[in-house]
Amino acid sequence: MAGKFEIYTDKAGEFRFRLKASNGQAILASEGYKAKAGCTNGIESVKRNAPNDSNYERKETSSGKHRFNLKSTNSQVIGTSESYESTAARDNGIESVKKNAPDATVVEV
Repeated sequence: MAGKFEIYTDKAGEFRFRLKASNGQAILASEGYKAKAGCTNGIESVKRNAPNDSNYERKETSSGKHRFNLKSTNSQVIGTSESYESTAARDNGIESVKKNAPDATVVEV
C-alpha cells in the first residue's frame, strides 16, 4: 500500500490534510484552509516540494523533542510533522515524506 493524503474538516469547519505512510501512520499535517481548493493546492505543493531535502526545516521543541516543517519554494510552511523523541526518528519521518508524498493518492474522510 502506498502513502495517501486524507482531506478532512476540523472542528472549526476548515479543510485540512494529513499525509499517512503506507503503514497508516500520520507523517505530515497541514494548517487549516477556508476553502477545499486551498487544501488540494496544499497537497499538490507537498507532492512537488517533498523530494527536495532543502525544503525541510528541522527543529527542536522547547521540551527537547524534534520535528520538521516542509516548506514551499517561497518559504511558506505547507506541512508540519509530529514530535519525535530523537533526531534520527525525525530524519526517518522526513525520508518517509520524501518517499510517500509524490505518488500518494488523495481521499476524503
